[in-house]
Amino acid sequence: MLRRRDFIKVSVGAIAAAGAPERVSASTWKTIDAQVHCYERNHAERPWASTLVGPEEMTGDQMVVAMDAVGVDGAVLVSPFAMYRYDPGYVLEVEARHPDRFCLVKPVDTNDPAVAENIAGWKAKKGTVGVRVIMGDNVSADPADPGMNRVLAAAVKHSLAVNLQCWGRLEQVGQLASRNPDTQIVIDHLGLTQPMAPPALLQPWAELPKVLALAAHPNVAIKITGACTLAQDPFPYSDIWDSLDRIFTAFSFDRCLWGTDWTRAVKFLTYKEGVDAFRLTDRVSDGDRARLMGGTASRLYNWSPSKS
Repeated sequence: MLRRRDFIKVSVGAIAAAGAPERVSASTWKTIDAQVHCYERNHAERPWASTLVGPEEMTGDQMVVAMDAVGVDGAVLVSPFAMYRYDPGYVLEVEARHPDRFCLVKPVDTNDPAVAENIAGWKAKKGTVGVRVIMGDNVSADPADPGMNRVLAAAVKHSLAVNLQCWGRLEQVGQLASRNPDTQIVIDHLGLTQPMAPPALLQPWAELPKVLALAAHPNVAIKITGACTLAQDPFPYSDIWDSLDRIFTAFSFDRCLWGTDWTRAVKFLTYKEGVDAFRLTDRVSDGDRARLMGGTASRLYNWSPSKS
């Protein structure tokens, strides 16, 4: 198993340099998980709106322990919509306690007339790098929807990425990307429906052609998050790699961001398995792995963990 001391650290400036994306060498990279969730146990002072698959709690302290155990340097901490809806209060507390380990993304409401002001206020908070839209029934399917386009316009104004959970809405994402070519869009979870608990889906890659079509838009990147939950095979999940190779080819590793979607994936695998499936595979080169498992996330979110 690779040890933490095997990874030499690099500053965010080396990754986020202007111009063409820098090729980060395998000896100078930080491991960044592109999506994790932290939350307190349900309690009266901060009650849950609903539930999320996972343990009864995953505090920021507990997440750091899990990351340290497998050599993950930092993570994009996404405020869990299931528990906290649009309130990012808890993740802000986590970032304040662990500013060297987490950057922050929070969900926003496209139906809120003040969503642009909300995004401006979010940008003013420490550690924020993006917003998220969960494209469910409450989000218009019209690519000209004023609310969604307000989100995309406000995000680019404040240099924030827009993360989209958009399974079943991939054509709409392409239209939104065309309408807002300067906005950095990041597709959550491969753009594919993912199970919350076993059994694995029988045809998880059915929508893959629609995902690949989004690569034509240069402002669209894609999270390779939760990919192991799509496997029929056990660890190291060898049956996911042919489909992943098609995504890597279409988007290039400069627009692909590895992550675990921890803790949603907890019923399928351990955190270590989610890391090692990508860190130890011979299906990608060391240079590509450096971009996939940290370099691209650091550049797109303009953030790097500072823990040495």
